Amino acid sequence: MNLFEHLGGQMAELRKAGTFKEELVLQSAQGPRVRVGGREVVMLTSNNYLGFANHPRIREAQKKAVDRWGAGLGSVRFICGTQELHKELEAEIASFFAADDAILYMTCWAANEGLFAAVLDEPDGLYSDELNHASIIDGVRLSKAKRFRAPHGDLPALEKMLADDRTSRYKLYITDGVFSMEGEEANLRECLRICETQGAVLAVDDSHATGILGKTGRGTAEEQGIHGRVPVTTGTLGKAMGSAAGGFITGPKALVETLRQRSRTYLFSNSLPPAVAAGALESFRLLKEDPAPVAKLRHNAAYYRKALTDAGFTIPKGTHPIVPVIVGDTAKALAMGKALFEEGVYVSGFGFPVVPQGHARLRCQVSAAHERADLDRAVDAFRKVGKKFSVI
Repeated sequence: MNLFEHLGGQMAELRKAGTFKEELVLQSAQGPRVRVGGREVVMLTSNNYLGFANHPRIREAQKKAVDRWGAGLGSVRFICGTQELHKELEAEIASFFAADDAILYMTCWAANEGLFAAVLDEPDGLYSDELNHASIIDGVRLSKAKRFRAPHGDLPALEKMLADDRTSRYKLYITDGVFSMEGEEANLRECLRICETQGAVLAVDDSHATGILGKTGRGTAEEQGIHGRVPVTTGTLGKAMGSAAGGFITGPKALVETLRQRSRTYLFSNSLPPAVAAGALESFRLLKEDPAPVAKLRHNAAYYRKALTDAGFTIPKGTHPIVPVIVGDTAKALAMGKALFEEGVYVSGFGFPVVPQGHARLRCQVSAAHERADLDRAVDAFRKVGKKFSVI
């Protein structure tokens, strides 16, 4: 048996077990409702939290950018790939997070992979919450620093680990601001206190909070009353802020300058295309002008969470527009996702190894673009499918 026969056998086993993930093809632009397979369905599995993916002002900004700046740069930033657009967007992001400076990447995955190896070395200590996103895990693996896996949410244990570490030259703790499978916020206020007390730098991946949490959408820190105090923030432009692509890191000027000189995923990746940079820039401007979409998103999430809970589904407590419906078995979660699609609701099932064994779920993601009728339609479909699969 050769390698490809081996891989083919593994895929056949996934199909037999009902855990093979099919890709559905959209026949429309992203939005609260999309066209798939010739019919319209309610979209409940997109990161388009603010409804900016198809916003007319953002589309117009992207068109103008292509007309003025072209389709792409054909280069990395430090050679000839920096345009005024990139500098404007970096300044806008830094201002948004009340940081000294910001640096753009092609994705937040690239930002997380490029951060730690550039600023930490063998004498240093790198601490990471055990449920952090895969991009953080990969970034940690690339660093030469000593690695410490912090128990999820156990901040007394983290404090003890940092206090017991008397050999590391510098210490950095990285956590998701919002954990994407749970919609759960990290306790950043306490994380910050511990890091300041123990001489560590706090870094937060706020991908699922930027544009989403806080009164003005400035993320988990604003939501918890510490806006402007988190030393390092990584995030994405591919979710709430335009939903196209792009990532960033904010922090002190010395950090950003170091990343421009040493971060391999920045140095050896092409610049953000002009249309993507312009669309993200317009997203930040829209949000600054009027944070109403943030308020509507919060209202939609609260309404949907209550409706599913009242219907009898098991949903972790929270306020985030990520609404996980716990099913337990992976095959059942994926089968329910297919059944929901047949009922006109597009939602994704997740199981092991994305989530722990026995904690498979359907992850719903509410948008500010959803209307009450969309959410009611989804709840009706969930109620029908939940009864069919004996979940309620």
